[in-house]
Amino acid sequence: MEHRDPNQGSSIEQLTELTKHRAQNLLKQGITTIEVKSGYGLSVNHELKILQAIRQADTLCVPQLIPTCLAAHLLPRDFEGSEADYLSHLVHHLLPKVRKFHLANRVDIFVEENAFSSAAAKKYLLKAKAMGFDLIIHGNQFTSGCVQLANDVEALSIDHLETMTPDEIRALAKGKTIPVVLPGASIGLGAPFAPARQLLDAGTSLAIASDWNPGSAPMGNLLVQAALMGVAEGLTMAETWAAMTIRAARALQLEDRGCIRRGHLADLMAFPTSNYQEVLYHQGQMRPEKIWKNGILTQ
Repeated sequence: MEHRDPNQGSSIEQLTELTKHRAQNLLKQGITTIEVKSGYGLSVNHELKILQAIRQADTLCVPQLIPTCLAAHLLPRDFEGSEADYLSHLVHHLLPKVRKFHLANRVDIFVEENAFSSAAAKKYLLKAKAMGFDLIIHGNQFTSGCVQLANDVEALSIDHLETMTPDEIRALAKGKTIPVVLPGASIGLGAPFAPARQLLDAGTSLAIASDWNPGSAPMGNLLVQAALMGVAEGLTMAETWAAMTIRAARALQLEDRGCIRRGHLADLMAFPTSNYQEVLYHQGQMRPEKIWKNGILTQ
């Protein structure tokens, strides 16, 4: 889920309430852990405000919110300087405050022709890594070229991947970066799905996320999106469920959830059926009847 501050005039309290409300709606879908990205503030103060709202909302809602700093989303129109200048500005004026106030452990950047170049992104990510941040990349959405960057900086994940070459698929499989495909963006933009079947066949640990955001993926229904991608890409139901659960947890470096195992968090959902295959078969129309977070029944 990507957090939007539409007029950049909302208070932290208003943003917190909006985030809490959206998280509680996702809980009704059975989603108990949510990555929330900033990236719509595009200034130090507004990015800090968004991240503070995410932290406050995390204390008020049932799902756990995992914040990611995506201040390097686009070059602000009113910024006087180059992409390198803006990224340097973030390194010196934003990221130290994010670390100091424990607002996020993850830093993301959008690498694309209309966003940031791979060369500039690499310098930014390595500086963020030296500061102790985990690294995420928005890449290969419209043009290819980010896989080598992900391998070079040892990014935890690379999100999107709608545009992939065979060589990049093989290269990604040789590294440790987790591919996170976003069918919601493909549906929202009328674009092809990421090559999930090829990524799995190559041996990657594929995860599926919704990319819920106001610009390109307004649906926000992960189960619908995953079911449609599963059909289009020829995924088995087991592969689709794994991509939404244990592999998604690994993309967030969460080893205590995502599967039913002794010692893991009891984040569970129960559907009104005796056959698990019916859940994806109905493509999001079947909703969970019961949902547990940390072993506590939430509804």
